[in-house]
Amino acid sequence: MFDAGTIDTDAEKNVKRAATWADAIWNKAYLGMGDTQEAAMYRAAARTGVDPGTFWALRYRKPKGILAHILARLYVAYEHECGRQEAKLRHELEITKALPSTPEREALVAETETLLGEQAGSK
Repeated sequence: MFDAGTIDTDAEKNVKRAATWADAIWNKAYLGMGDTQEAAMYRAAARTGVDPGTFWALRYRKPKGILAHILARLYVAYEHECGRQEAKLRHELEITKALPSTPEREALVAETETLLGEQAGSK
C-alpha cells in the first residue's frame, strides 16, 4: 500500500520553511498584552511585503505549494530579523563585558561568544 502522506516533495519543504519563517516574523510583530494577533499579522505583512492572507494561510491552513517570490520575501525578512537580533545580542555582550568581572558573568560572556561564533560559522 502506498501512503501519499510520506512523500516529502520540494513544495512541501518550501511550505514548511515558509510557515516557520512567517510564524517567527508574525510572533516578533506581536506586541503582547493589548495587541491582537490580527494586528500583528498585518504589521508583519506590511514589513515583508507579503499579503496578510498568506500569513494566515501559512499558520492555519497550509497551502500545497508556495510561489518563489513569496518564499524569497519571507526568507529575506527572516534573515534580516535574525541579523538584527544577533546585533542586539552582540551589543548586550559588549555592555556585559564592560561590567565588573564575576565568575557567573565570565561564564555568560564565554557562552554567548561561543554561541555567536557558532552562528557566524554556520552561515
